[in-house]
Amino acid sequence: MRFYHFTEQPYPDAWDPRAASLRITLPNALCDPVTASGLINRYLDEWSFSDELGFDIMVNEHHSTATCLSPSVNLVLAMLARGTSRAKLLALGVPLANRSDPLRIAEELSVIDVVSKGRLEMGFVKGVPYEVAPANSNPSRMMDRLWESHDFILKAMTHRDGPFNWEGEHFHYRSVNIWPRPYQDPHPPVWITSLSPSSVRPVAEKGYVLATFLNGLGARTMFDAYRKVWAETHETPPPADRFAYLAMCAVADTEDEALRRAHKIAGYVRTTGIVAEPFTLPPGYVAPQAVAATLKHGKGASHHTLTTASGKAIDATTASMQDLIDARLLFAGTPDQVHDQIVRFSDEVGGLGNFLMMMQGGDLSHAETTNSIKLFGQNILPRLKVG
Repeated sequence: MRFYHFTEQPYPDAWDPRAASLRITLPNALCDPVTASGLINRYLDEWSFSDELGFDIMVNEHHSTATCLSPSVNLVLAMLARGTSRAKLLALGVPLANRSDPLRIAEELSVIDVVSKGRLEMGFVKGVPYEVAPANSNPSRMMDRLWESHDFILKAMTHRDGPFNWEGEHFHYRSVNIWPRPYQDPHPPVWITSLSPSSVRPVAEKGYVLATFLNGLGARTMFDAYRKVWAETHETPPPADRFAYLAMCAVADTEDEALRRAHKIAGYVRTTGIVAEPFTLPPGYVAPQAVAATLKHGKGASHHTLTTASGKAIDATTASMQDLIDARLLFAGTPDQVHDQIVRFSDEVGGLGNFLMMMQGGDLSHAETTNSIKLFGQNILPRLKVG
């Protein structure tokens, strides 16, 4: 297994659960640049610390929100490429469907790969619905744009014979000839995220890493769909390193302290879906059938209902820490407890090779975060990490 330290780089001082929206419409007058400077530099320090302990690193991006201070994966990874020495640097992800210039993405990712001497892993994502408006993008046919952008980026990274022309449905370039080309040949590894088994097929056919976030034992359905397509395409079982899962994680010397830390990290699931109604489901973003099902059950886009291993239905935004553990959204406890929770989950989903651990969230302090990382790195990584 490989383990990635992750934080969304929150600005919790502006979080107010009573707010109509913590995204898109939240005035940036609530952001103190001095506070933001301290937070961003602190998060970079924590990633560097995790690198020293043997973790890999995951970075994501979001826009117009106090829940994430990173508007560009590539900016953060460029700093970490120079400031770390061992960790794989995972961009998960670059919202291709919301980006208008895939050539710039290919150039920036190539530089990161060169500076890091081949430690980049490229994660491509569709992008969340509420960021369609600030991206000024069209919410319809986003998957078509994602895959065309993906095709273009890989061709730009692998083409060696001088400029080429690209005339696609969504993107047009007269002369493409990126310098430098990536350090890894032919290109860095590719990850794709998904929350629905229906979108797994192209990921498995191409042999990419499939990553799924905070959907508990539902990950088994995703992974089994991938295994089925992989077997049809490659005629062998997929290796465990083709599967990745993101969950919250808190480690401490005592179970009570770990659960206290977990409660702070779980501020993420309690607040991330607080979005003004006009931005939650822009027309065309999802299939009409999915919209109809959402309206039928009276659930908003931010509603996150899951089932525990015992069959209990929970709302992740209001659940207890034990319910989140039982639903496999959270690994928390002493090092031995977290180790056993990870092994159990791997068995439950049929095996996986990559855990993406949100070890900082909400208002969890720097001291609490680094202590959790240290306990994990010293007591869990040596028993489980491979590769």
